[in-house]
Amino acid sequence: MKWLIIIFIVMSLIGSVMWVMPTPRQRFQAQLRLRAKPLGFHIQLASLQLPRQTGEVEGDTLNVPVYRMQRLNLDRAQKACWKTWKVFRGETLANEGLQEGWSWIDGERALSEVALSRLNQVLKQLPLDVIALESTPTHASAFWQEGKGEDLERIAEQLNILIDERV
Repeated sequence: MKWLIIIFIVMSLIGSVMWVMPTPRQRFQAQLRLRAKPLGFHIQLASLQLPRQTGEVEGDTLNVPVYRMQRLNLDRAQKACWKTWKVFRGETLANEGLQEGWSWIDGERALSEVALSRLNQVLKQLPLDVIALESTPTHASAFWQEGKGEDLERIAEQLNILIDERV
């Protein structure tokens, strides 16, 4: 009986230690987010409200990591007249001018033809687990499900294109 109690206590201690240790996914995310900081990313968890897609009754709400890059190349007047937009990977009726498989959340018909063309080039280059992009006067953002670590640099490159070209 003493041995059974000792084994039970040892097993409960091991279980407690295993419970507080990070999972492999959590370790991967921590390493990825540490690599993202020197590239200029600010990472936060955000709620993304998606519109109703074709064939759905109502839209989804997702909690997803957002990788934001600060926009420092606009003066006050440019910020005041900035056209904010947000697109997501999905099919709705609000997809005018976008790459196939992408739709507007905000900002449909707000971009010039040149800016829209550049946006479509960026959308082609994004990994499949980037589910949305956003551009505001203060930042460019990728809503990313953090699939592959090697995609981080590609996302940074594409967001920098949006920032440099003021899209």
